[in-house]
Amino acid sequence: MQPIIDIHIHIMPYHMMKPSAMELMKRGRKDYADVMRYCEDSKAFLGHLDSLGIERAGLINYVAPKIIGFTPEVNDWSAKYCSAAPERLIAFGGVLPGTVPDAGAEVDRMAKIGIRAIKLHPSHQVLTPNSYMNGNKDLAAIYERAQANAMPVMIHTGTSIFPGARNLHAQPMLCDDISIDYPNLVVILAHGGRPLWMNEAFFLVRRHKNMYMDISGIPPQKLMEYFPRIEDIADKVLWGTDWPGPGVPEIKGNIEKFHALPIGAEAKRKILYDNSAKLFPR
Repeated sequence: MQPIIDIHIHIMPYHMMKPSAMELMKRGRKDYADVMRYCEDSKAFLGHLDSLGIERAGLINYVAPKIIGFTPEVNDWSAKYCSAAPERLIAFGGVLPGTVPDAGAEVDRMAKIGIRAIKLHPSHQVLTPNSYMNGNKDLAAIYERAQANAMPVMIHTGTSIFPGARNLHAQPMLCDDISIDYPNLVVILAHGGRPLWMNEAFFLVRRHKNMYMDISGIPPQKLMEYFPRIEDIADKVLWGTDWPGPGVPEIKGNIEKFHALPIGAEAKRKILYDNSAKLFPR
């Protein structure tokens, strides 16, 4: 059976969430109780992954206190949760300038406690990804220390419907400068710029050797419409679901619909497993 890595799952400390954000997460979910149980019990979540045939998962956590509610304490939560099975759970954490005394030192600390990658969410953090060029020294320190620690940086690209989200900051082209100025930093464009900026994401992934994208949050049946030449970048695409985010009812159907796409077996293997396994070796 084809092994799978879901690089984009939101197992998070939902108790931190603002009520308006939590309401959006709960809306229409039939598995809300299960999600809460998995957030409290890593063994239960690992059992869920087993039932789906998913070998490893990236658990996406980030800092966005004003719009979503997550404070820097999310990093310790993520590290502790993933420590239950570090060979299977890939811990993502976040740094937001202004929320810690020293952003660069926080990146170094995250690396020491087991965080494997950093998540930036420009529309939830009201942060322009290349604002280091306009004097944001803390953001420059985040990229510098992430590069030094060989920690990939995943950057949300595309729209967000959460209350208060500032979508202008999430345009993929704003990440172009990062791969020029930090050529050894792995940058992952989450969601491939969907649903407005897919052509930008495709261009950037082809342009920069250390830039990748994940296809989480994209309905698999829309993938070939959004990225008709996805096989041209099969070495640079990571499979993910964005579950249990809005619009992602469950993982199993996502897997089945992806397998049904007219994509070659080799390209599917790279997207489902090989590329993430290369970026996040055990």
